[in-house]
Amino acid sequence: MKFFADTAEIAEIKDLAATGLLDGVTTNPSLIAKSGRDFIEVTREICGITSGPVSAEVVALDHEGMMREAEVLRKIADNVCIKVPLTIDGLKTCKALTSEGTMVNVTLCFSANQALLAAKAGASFISPFVGRHDDNGWDGMQLISDIRLIYDNYGFQTEILVASVRHSVHVLEAAKIGADVMTAPPSVIKGLFKHILTDKGIEGFLADWAKTGQSI
Repeated sequence: MKFFADTAEIAEIKDLAATGLLDGVTTNPSLIAKSGRDFIEVTREICGITSGPVSAEVVALDHEGMMREAEVLRKIADNVCIKVPLTIDGLKTCKALTSEGTMVNVTLCFSANQALLAAKAGASFISPFVGRHDDNGWDGMQLISDIRLIYDNYGFQTEILVASVRHSVHVLEAAKIGADVMTAPPSVIKGLFKHILTDKGIEGFLADWAKTGQSI
């Protein structure tokens, strides 16, 4: 399963890239606003850190407007992936862009039927939001399982990009189901390293080493 970082913070992206774990980055208008930087500038810098897909989201809601914005965004770098909402106009834009060879991430997916539509429109990625799904009383991971089944039934090439990941259990369940990608805040990805027995093991090794009086 590929790991994407859901952030626009350059320092965090560089830190994860250094581990070899980073396969791409997802951004959205909220994350860009949080960074406090120019949209085009920060997107270009992110594209220079990773060779993987970098999702940059349009803000227009009509097809013509989305296409105009996409034209600006895809000139930033070859690895820009245009992010569009799961609406009729969003899927029109998806179809047009993917037909021209541009990667498209269809976002704000909350049902398997929506995911089916996105795949038929040629989406490169579909982004079902598991955390927000859970927040509203549904089972986010069941949604991922349903999408995986449908895509496998018909051989769709659209990659399932599990979004709104809140904790390590989401990551584990997504991997067990066979999701292609998960995107999460850097804090969640770094949390995957944590285990009390790992910490205790290191503590024990260091204590035993200190008793030897040696150094390396």
